Amino acid sequence: MGLRVAVVGATGNVGREMLTILEERLFPADEVVALASRRSVGVEVSYGDKTLKIKDLETYDFSGVDLVLMSAGSKVSKEWSPKIGATGAVVIDNSSAWRMDPRVPLIVPEVNPEAITGYDKLNIIANPNCSTAQLVVALKPLHDHAKIKRVVVATYQSVSGAGKDAMEELWMQTKKIYVNDEMVKEHFTKQIAFNVIPHIDDFMEDGYTKEEWKMMVETKKIMDSSIKLTATCVRVPVFVGHSEAVTVEFENPISAEEAQDILREAPGVMLIDRREDGGYITPVECVGEFATYVSRVRTDPTVDNGLSLWVVSDNLRKGAALNAVQIAELMLNKGLFKRIKAA
Repeated sequence: MGLRVAVVGATGNVGREMLTILEERLFPADEVVALASRRSVGVEVSYGDKTLKIKDLETYDFSGVDLVLMSAGSKVSKEWSPKIGATGAVVIDNSSAWRMDPRVPLIVPEVNPEAITGYDKLNIIANPNCSTAQLVVALKPLHDHAKIKRVVVATYQSVSGAGKDAMEELWMQTKKIYVNDEMVKEHFTKQIAFNVIPHIDDFMEDGYTKEEWKMMVETKKIMDSSIKLTATCVRVPVFVGHSEAVTVEFENPISAEEAQDILREAPGVMLIDRREDGGYITPVECVGEFATYVSRVRTDPTVDNGLSLWVVSDNLRKGAALNAVQIAELMLNKGLFKRIKAA
């Protein structure tokens, strides 16, 4: 028996990717509905070889829907996810609205699948921040082996993480530079073309940004509350694919060779680590792929039991749409969808 699935925010980067991945992974859906705001009604989006017309979120009847993939932002999710959950559908939300709510599981299936059992308090499951998702996939197998004490991470985040308008701004600025035209800044606080901006999301009183704070608190919730983490999140002129330079301090000894062996067998990880020119992964190679790539594994000589590594992933996939679909697959495998369980 297939499920009835709705994708909310289906016209956005992540919503479209959700539809693509549902079809690519042959998710057992008898019906897939694409939803967005009223102004997008009638817009066509692709689902495999089918074309779906956007329907209005405000007037859609969710009775009988089993699964909702929500990618419409925090404001929409705060209003609609509890309403949809109350109908019996399970909402997997990609925004930050519910991640730190103690009633809502925050799930990366390769890392903490056991935490999904608490989903039925609100029928909402949260997807982590895109940078957190790829980080914890790489760190969890190492943590299980040698126990992580502290993580220092600098991110190199693509503009697609800020949406379609941000991608358009990078493209337009790049063209204007080549023709010596006037530079226009609308989405970013500084020029993004041929530049890097150490600022993602709003600033907090302690000097960190919300993006950096999300990485700190989400890693603790997903993996281990005792882990100390500090982050510097940077926007770079890359269209798709987030990269991270990660330094980890462990409680117990672990060599670079041991870490490579562990990562080579870890779920969701692809180790590409040849110590030669080009023996590593960059964002260009990760686009469209499911894996979280790890390269440049080496000993950090400045601390006891330290390692440094390079982590790259397609942020629209593992950082968002893929992780959401994997959560749905986890529920399916555990028999948690009510209609299927009853059948």
